[in-house]
Amino acid sequence: MSPSSANSLVGLKPTLGMVSRRGIIPIAMSQDTAGPMARETGAPVYDDQHSRTAGPRGPVTLEDVHLIEKLAHFNRERIPERVVHAKGTGAYGYFEVTHDVTRYTRAAFLSEIGKRTEVFVRFSTVGGEQGSADTERDPRGFAVKFYTEEGNYDLVGNNTPVFFIRDPLKFPDFIHTQKRHPQTHLKDPNMMWDFWSLTPESMHQVLILFSNRGTPYGYRHMHGFGSHTFSWINEDGQVVWVKYHFLTDQGIRNFRRHEAVDMAGRDPDFATRDLFDAIERKEYPSWTLYVQIMPFEDAERYTFDPFDVTKVWLHGDYPLIPVGKLVLNRNPQNYFAEVEQAAFSPAHVVPGIGFSPDKMLQGRLFAYGDAHRYRLGANYNLLPVNRPHATTAQNYQRDGAMRFDDNGGPSPNYYPNRLGHPAPTERARGPEYPVQGLVGHYEYRDRDFYTQPRKLYHVMPEQERADLADNLAASLRQVDREIVERQMVHFEQIDADLARRVSEALRKG
Repeated sequence: MSPSSANSLVGLKPTLGMVSRRGIIPIAMSQDTAGPMARETGAPVYDDQHSRTAGPRGPVTLEDVHLIEKLAHFNRERIPERVVHAKGTGAYGYFEVTHDVTRYTRAAFLSEIGKRTEVFVRFSTVGGEQGSADTERDPRGFAVKFYTEEGNYDLVGNNTPVFFIRDPLKFPDFIHTQKRHPQTHLKDPNMMWDFWSLTPESMHQVLILFSNRGTPYGYRHMHGFGSHTFSWINEDGQVVWVKYHFLTDQGIRNFRRHEAVDMAGRDPDFATRDLFDAIERKEYPSWTLYVQIMPFEDAERYTFDPFDVTKVWLHGDYPLIPVGKLVLNRNPQNYFAEVEQAAFSPAHVVPGIGFSPDKMLQGRLFAYGDAHRYRLGANYNLLPVNRPHATTAQNYQRDGAMRFDDNGGPSPNYYPNRLGHPAPTERARGPEYPVQGLVGHYEYRDRDFYTQPRKLYHVMPEQERADLADNLAASLRQVDREIVERQMVHFEQIDADLARRVSEALRKG
């Protein structure tokens, strides 16, 4: 570092991410309050309470560059909020391997019992805006970033093992129904139920959403799921299919509808506060990770398509296998820098972990990174919360807005080059399985949308069944009769008792 560069750091102390010729050092910059106030250029500020004017009652002068800089930055403080998962919170912690899974995957962070990997986890609601209440009826995002020695691995899931749709072509339409009406700019139950009643594949998730699991008691008392089917690859190149289950060690706890509505009025940030305060009290929340493993060949002969994200694999067929423990023990120091700018994508995998033919997963591989480049810019993976922590990212990607490291310095920005590095590695080879048939617009092979929701209804305790019917009726009372009648056909297909209960609740009003 040159003397001039060193001088520019006067008044700042390192705590999380500085830049050197070798790339990003795992520290960040925070202000030293003992130093003088300075402008963005480092120049000292004379007065931060009184604008510079032409005389005591004269107009403010354009020459007050500190005022202009301060207002201009203030006007640009907000970045676009996430279209989905806008309201959320997060924390750091670690993942520790407790069981040997090396027969299934060569992922380095899972290579031995006792191994710990730093993580950052973001929880969120899905449909609400940033100012929405934490207790609204909604799925919850459950995204885990593993800072592994072979790069960052993002497991981007929800608190439900299934989803509303199974084809990404439907996703923009579905999300539009969860947002605001284009004329009234109000949330509209008619939009939601119109879409759901015309999309029977959504019934499994709808029953989960309108059970009390749709209003979890904060983030510490809910499970997390990868939801999609992924692939694991071992050292011999053998491929298995895998599903992830993070089961809360705090125990499941949910609000009933009236309790969730009451809490939304008293403390709309309940889940955010609950997680932060628990960690500050050193009551570190934890989850036990289990996986379901399906042999590669089983996918062709399973009862239903195992890549259909609207369905779960039956535990009797593929039991839960313990893997490790996820513990959150450190709160972020700055919400915007570390939570709002945190960016996850299922495309972020490491050697030993791959994808599957799950159509929704395939769509997310593009959509998530594209959303981050729109919100944060092309260099979003250089931000301290997103960059690798246990290794460095060496590649030939250069330039772009807000490139704040040395941009690769004088090293080549192309490959191959005479230095020969950085170079691809055989270790990164992913699973290779044949693409079947000709390209076309294929449907999933089965159209049974009711068996799994029926099984779910049958395992619910009596009080949960009553609450489910009550919650469904409370929402459907706001919906046009034509849509309600269409939806009731689906409830009849699921279970006659469910349809009867909902009908009776609707009549009681």
